[in-house]
Amino acid sequence: MAAARQYLKLDHPFPMRRGGVLQQVQLAYETWGALSPTRDNAVLIFTGLSPSAHAASSAQDCSPGWWEDMVGPGRAIDTNRFFVVCINSLGSVFGSTSPASINPQTGEPYRLSFPILTVEDIARGGYEVIRSLKINQLHTVIGPSLGGMTVLAFAALFPDATRNLISISGAARSTPFTIALRSLQREMIRKDPAWQEGKYSANAIPVEGMRLARKLGMITYRSAKEWLQRFGRERASVEHKPDDPFGIDFEIEAYLENHAAKFVGQFDPNAYLYLSRAMDLFDLADHGEGSLSEALRRFKIKNALIIGVETDLLFPIEQQKELFDGLTSADRNVKLARLNSLQGHDSFLVDMDQFRPVIGDFLRELA
Repeated sequence: MAAARQYLKLDHPFPMRRGGVLQQVQLAYETWGALSPTRDNAVLIFTGLSPSAHAASSAQDCSPGWWEDMVGPGRAIDTNRFFVVCINSLGSVFGSTSPASINPQTGEPYRLSFPILTVEDIARGGYEVIRSLKINQLHTVIGPSLGGMTVLAFAALFPDATRNLISISGAARSTPFTIALRSLQREMIRKDPAWQEGKYSANAIPVEGMRLARKLGMITYRSAKEWLQRFGRERASVEHKPDDPFGIDFEIEAYLENHAAKFVGQFDPNAYLYLSRAMDLFDLADHGEGSLSEALRRFKIKNALIIGVETDLLFPIEQQKELFDGLTSADRNVKLARLNSLQGHDSFLVDMDQFRPVIGDFLRELA
């Protein structure tokens, strides 16, 4: 039986938007459903910062995917109707070329010699995959978070490559607030003595830096309202270690510690730094001669769905409204869904009762 994860190995150089060229680029992806004879039913999914291409289970890999309740037969993204492709971002560590990959010119990991990564580079990686599958135009391109930004970059770079788009908790640019948060996460990693200017070994990664960065990330991914409802001031069941009088007291602290421990070792620190910075560098106005409205006017999509969450700290609802207004002014058929999910930025992963109907109804209405 064939493996679920597939690989595109480019036979040509991959020029990076901010300079530099990657050789022998590999892009990992998974697919579900069947491509129609006219090859017009393809849906491309770009992921957030940390997921792999395994969005849903399949006969080749029955393990649950990160969007298991969204993608599949009869689900909102219906694989009985669509041929669905999910790509692992360029720069990520789950099969695509990243700072942890071996540089074919040196035989050593790229580490910090990896060129500056941009959201546009990730979008181009997705374009390379669909072209390799002989898909000239997508039915829809979809992405949450970083993926929502990548959807916008994709529509700007390749205006004829998709008829529709869905941007979920994304934005045309990062706000100073989110840049500040992510810059602090990156500093936590770089200040860890084990980081060694990016030259750490596989068995001596900057664990403490990654733990702290993940904890800060988890705090920003959810909402204060959810923390209050879910944890309140519930005390943790673990006891302090004798040499740690300031250890965990509350259940929320134990929750953060658990998620941090799971993340460490699963994701390469340098890859995290590159992907995080890519989100900060992105500005859709760059594709409209400094004007966001002009960039959106140049999109050639027919329909768009913009989804935002009222409790999202990282990509506030005002940024979704900005995209909606810009596309409306450009005479595109666009819908704005303002969801009141408690789970903040991560709502698209957990609040399926709200997200499934919005996405499913939008796709069903499209010819």
